[in-house]
Amino acid sequence: MAVSAPEEFVDSTLESKLKVSKGPGRAGAIGFAVALVGGATYVLAQLVGDLAGVRSSSIVSFVFLGIALLIALGFEFVNGFHDTANAVATVIYTHTLPPHAAVIWSGVWNFIGVLVSSGVVAFGIISLLPVELILQVGSGAGFAMVFALLAAAILWNLGTWYFGLPSSSSHTLIGSIIGVGVANQLMGHRSGTSGVDWGQAKNIGQSLLISPLVGFACAAGLLVLMKVLVKNRRLYEAPEGTKPPPFWIRALLLFTCTGVSFAHGSNDGQKGMGLIMLILIGTVPTAYALNHAIPASHTQDFIAVSHQAVETLQHYAPVDAAVDDARGEVASYIRTRKLGPTTISATQKLVGDISSDMAVFQELAKVPADKTRNFRNDMYLVSEALRLFEKNGQPVITARDRAVLKNYKKHIDDATKFIPTWVKVAVAMALGLGTMVGWKRIVVTVGEKIGKDHLTYAQGASAELVAMATIGAADMFGLPVSTTHVLSSGVAGTMTANKSGLQLSTVRNLLMAWVLTLPISIALSGTLFWAFSHFGGGV
Repeated sequence: MAVSAPEEFVDSTLESKLKVSKGPGRAGAIGFAVALVGGATYVLAQLVGDLAGVRSSSIVSFVFLGIALLIALGFEFVNGFHDTANAVATVIYTHTLPPHAAVIWSGVWNFIGVLVSSGVVAFGIISLLPVELILQVGSGAGFAMVFALLAAAILWNLGTWYFGLPSSSSHTLIGSIIGVGVANQLMGHRSGTSGVDWGQAKNIGQSLLISPLVGFACAAGLLVLMKVLVKNRRLYEAPEGTKPPPFWIRALLLFTCTGVSFAHGSNDGQKGMGLIMLILIGTVPTAYALNHAIPASHTQDFIAVSHQAVETLQHYAPVDAAVDDARGEVASYIRTRKLGPTTISATQKLVGDISSDMAVFQELAKVPADKTRNFRNDMYLVSEALRLFEKNGQPVITARDRAVLKNYKKHIDDATKFIPTWVKVAVAMALGLGTMVGWKRIVVTVGEKIGKDHLTYAQGASAELVAMATIGAADMFGLPVSTTHVLSSGVAGTMTANKSGLQLSTVRNLLMAWVLTLPISIALSGTLFWAFSHFGGGV
């Protein structure tokens, strides 16, 4: 026999549904359109300016660039359906802000979060991809990789959004990347191509697995603590009609919405940025493979730091090690994770070659077009090799030498791991537009279908405070987490702590989406990578 929901829950939910169904009004629509046109104009102007000096013998590369950018921004657009919508669910269902005001407010702070993001998460995700596909991202296999993982992520995100399931865009993208890596290794097993960096995948997987549990437990604990310390009865009751909460509660809920939106922008927004940078590097390396914003005045400092790195690596390189192909040796080490007898000598030689070339070029903006891709790839290989030396503890490097190599790695990462402002603006716009278009399904699920009672002020504040802190901490450590999983599990935690009860059908669907996301996205992206690779003439 079905248990009916309490009458006050039904009444308050009907009030919330009426608010959610309202449009943004003429002023809101005009304001959003103006912001969208202004942002698009800025992005196009910057892109055209960057491409003005690029010479290409074929229009095909620019066509590929346009298609790939649209698909990458499409992923962020669908991401807005899911993750950004979670940030506004609690303020809407506690009547802290009207729905469209909440969406606009969240969009502004997502935008700020994207703009100030460091890029650490973006390039951490890229390091999961097979090294040869990253080095040859402008080839047919490289484009197959980008298109396959983006298409798989978009398809699964759209499917879960259609059914109103708060599935994780982070989870989906990681699965898509793993699928490409597995397929690449299976397709090239005879030639020794690489697959997935399982060590890095394990770290990211742990953050995605643990973060929902943290959200559930901490949000439940915080609600219990609030009941002990704060005795205001209204804090633990469902909103009355559409009446907004008391001022201080409203301020708290607005703060948590702001924090989650900002943290989401600074963490989730980076996933699309990293893929867009791969696209730009592959199609127009002359403009985007190297950071042209670094002035010529930094060249002498770079050369000096390079000499220090060469001398430091000499402490760990065999005296009589002969290196025939430094680039190939270092690439092999990154692919296999096995330190060979000449790996350190090869890395040392690459550092020296980069320094010598830099002395000739004088600044990154003057690197010849025909040398740009190889110059960047050498820098990327050295950076990854140094990262793996540190991570694997082989060779055992002294603290003083480690500081020298860390300083050198920062210099080469500054030259290659950068994100132009227009890319950040484009990603923020795609997130915002996706939220404006598709926020209702996910908001209704979080606000109405997780618990059996209406969300109280204290529950909304607890869930969002924990989500804000968890996502912010993950961003500091360069790890992707799911805003969706953290917030929805936080809401479930508060419902459990409040003894409100959970709607088991929704919880079951959420768990199914969580469990199925990885295998389905892996299978989708692997299959698409195989199809695109063969369509493009093979890997």
